[in-house]
Amino acid sequence: MENTSGQGKDSDVPSEIQTWNWGAFFLNALWGLFNRTYIALLCVIPVVGVLMAFVLGFKGNEWAWQNKHWKSVEQFQRVQKRWAIVGIILFLVGSILSIFAVKILLPILKIFQVIPR
Repeated sequence: MENTSGQGKDSDVPSEIQTWNWGAFFLNALWGLFNRTYIALLCVIPVVGVLMAFVLGFKGNEWAWQNKHWKSVEQFQRVQKRWAIVGIILFLVGSILSIFAVKILLPILKIFQVIPR
């Protein structure tokens, strides 16, 4: 199959890249800028952003292939895998920090009687 990436809607999207995109799901707006998929910027709008993250997860690979020229399918997959790894790591770190913040803040708020005991 010839490389048709970056040709917009006329691009033939290879079947091997028509999978879920974790990088687009977790890092949506930033991922969209770097992959020339500017519809991802809708993720900064409250409520719309949550829905758009799922759309990007589902359609992200297709749109990134159509919107940006890639040297090969292998290069595309390598780059998208990196986005996924970074997105998952940042999500996990953020989740862990949130849990610690709640465990630290709740006792402090009780001490100052912001939250009833």
